[in-house]
Amino acid sequence: MTAYAIVTLKITAPEQLAAYRERAGEALAKYCGAVAQASSELTLLEGGPDLPQLAAILTFPEKASAKAWIDDPALADIHALRRGSGHSTIILL
Repeated sequence: MTAYAIVTLKITAPEQLAAYRERAGEALAKYCGAVAQASSELTLLEGGPDLPQLAAILTFPEKASAKAWIDDPALADIHALRRGSGHSTIILL
């Protein structure tokens, strides 16, 4: 069953985010993950008041793949780039 993850980012270091974006696709692909949708043009429909600056929906073939992606020690430097770009939250559905 396909698994989805919601990623939200509040960016404080755009240069680190740019470096992360250069390597993120390859890291996701290692676990058959992909970005289904990403945008910085967000519309609050309910709740709030704070919106992230960027949000994305990731897909993985199953939850185990998503967990392996985030826990892979070989990808730690790539995840560090994302974390260093500001505040990120990843929620696995």
